[in-house]
Amino acid sequence: MFEIDPNSQSNLDEVTTSHVHLDVAVDFGGKVLRGSAALNMQALKHTQEVVLDSAHLVVKSASLVDAAGQTTALSFDTSTKHKIYGTALRMALPEPVAAGDKFRIVIEYETTSKGGAIQFLTPEQTLGKSYPYLFTQCEEIHARSMFPCQDSPSVKIAYSAEVQVPKPLTALMSAISSGSRDVGDARVFSFEQKITIPSYLVALVVGNLAMAKVSDRCAVWSEPENLDACAWEFAEMENILQTAEDLITPYVWGRYDLLVLPPSFPFGGMENPCLTFVTPTLLAGDRSLTDVIAHEIAHSWSGNLVTAKNWEHFWLNEGWTTYFERKIVARLSGEDARQLSCVIGEADLLESVEFYGKDSPLTALVPKLDGVDPDDAYSTVPYDKGAHLLYYLELILGGPNVFEPYMRAYINEFQGKSIDTQDWKDFLLSYFASHDPAKLELLNQVAWDSWFSAPGMPPVGNKYDESPQKVCLDLADRWIKAAETADYSQFSPKDMEVFSTMQSVIFLTRLAESSPLKEDTLAALDNTYKLTGYRNCEVKFSWLSLALKSNHMAVIDTVTNMLSTQGRMKYTRPLYRLLHACPGYKEFAEQLFEELRGFYHPICARMVEKDLGL
Repeated sequence: MFEIDPNSQSNLDEVTTSHVHLDVAVDFGGKVLRGSAALNMQALKHTQEVVLDSAHLVVKSASLVDAAGQTTALSFDTSTKHKIYGTALRMALPEPVAAGDKFRIVIEYETTSKGGAIQFLTPEQTLGKSYPYLFTQCEEIHARSMFPCQDSPSVKIAYSAEVQVPKPLTALMSAISSGSRDVGDARVFSFEQKITIPSYLVALVVGNLAMAKVSDRCAVWSEPENLDACAWEFAEMENILQTAEDLITPYVWGRYDLLVLPPSFPFGGMENPCLTFVTPTLLAGDRSLTDVIAHEIAHSWSGNLVTAKNWEHFWLNEGWTTYFERKIVARLSGEDARQLSCVIGEADLLESVEFYGKDSPLTALVPKLDGVDPDDAYSTVPYDKGAHLLYYLELILGGPNVFEPYMRAYINEFQGKSIDTQDWKDFLLSYFASHDPAKLELLNQVAWDSWFSAPGMPPVGNKYDESPQKVCLDLADRWIKAAETADYSQFSPKDMEVFSTMQSVIFLTRLAESSPLKEDTLAALDNTYKLTGYRNCEVKFSWLSLALKSNHMAVIDTVTNMLSTQGRMKYTRPLYRLLHACPGYKEFAEQLFEELRGFYHPICARMVEKDLGL
């Protein structure tokens, strides 16, 4: 129902889903999931039809199951197709249902290769090179290509599953494992997620997987070949989780496991409940990129527990999570680290605004997405503009001692619910009306319409502590000054040895603001700090971006290698755009993408294709 969610074709105003049971078998030869989805539903009003979201599914049958277990075949129609939102699966009920009536629908189906949720990998695409692999990525509207559902974050479901996979592979889901059993040459894994979640958080991975225990409730999963490296890199998970609990509220999901995926995973991390998915680009060898884990852990409250009602209000997931992440980082590494993260976030936000255009409606905090693919709206805007707003409110309301009790009350008020921006604002005002009425005058002076609806940068700038960034900005300015005389003798490798990852990124970002730099300056930079060989992907990406902006093509082999060995969109999309813009490299970029298209996740491949205008 478009009034509830513009990106869903389900009749969300007439029926809702409380539970889904998936019973599927993984066919690696055919690259499909095959089985059934059973949906426990309830009527919200008088109706005789159920409409579900689907995309590139082959629906074989639909049945209504009554309380006694008797089944009635349902007629269904799949003729209503939308170029973005998939196929509306319409099922006529044999008798009308009234508000409050409960019923169960079972749909037999199989997936197809055109769906965006599932990526099948050949053994050659894995680290071990011996077994196939699959993983799913359902955010934002791809769950409908994994199983028929009300694919809207306005609907929160519990779910269970039985997943049959060939031996000796292991299946994991965003749920608690409830055992496994052998069936001939296959093994069936069982799962249950009792806490209700939106459909985009249903996740599945199947592969040759091994586990390393971190604590009683935390473990790291990966292919066996890099398990030791993964376990070492993420050994601080329990400490991060405890810090988040101390900051917010107790963790309710039971387990917090981490899965390190093959390199084609398109995101830094995905907050699937009980089993966060992360990119192997976080394996820096020095635990310097674990802020991503703080972000994904924070999603256990904002996004997973309190969920945006639809994708127009995505900032309620990501803005809050980015804000929480930075608060966690401050407790773990000091306030300086939080301030640096805010500075980088503001630079990232500016870059997104410039990419879309400062007048683009997609740069509004609450954009209109009717007829828009939410993937096309995906950027740092909801993350950093949202976090910018919350930091601003923290400042004007009197600091952490005032804002943190409100933030905990917000989570407690809306846990288990899906809300929109108006719900959020109404509770903010009511909370302070009850706890500190004097603050209402400050809140009433906030330019809410501009914050929510105006495109471009936030209507108010935040002042961040400049001292943590001073040393890296000063170094960048010295390099810019030295470029005037081409005398680089004052610099040494020790300059960057004391920098954190964030300081290194700020240093390179400041230099990029002065691009194009001269060839000799870039060569001296690389020679001094060995940037092309950096293992830390954040620093390497910042260096390669600076080099490409300055048409420093000595890095072309490293750029090609980075595009060939990982598919994280944060790096892949900008590198392709920058390479495409380099004089004489337009065709090279397009040919490289065509060669690598099959390596990337379908979401990543589609977005790069759009970026390059193919």
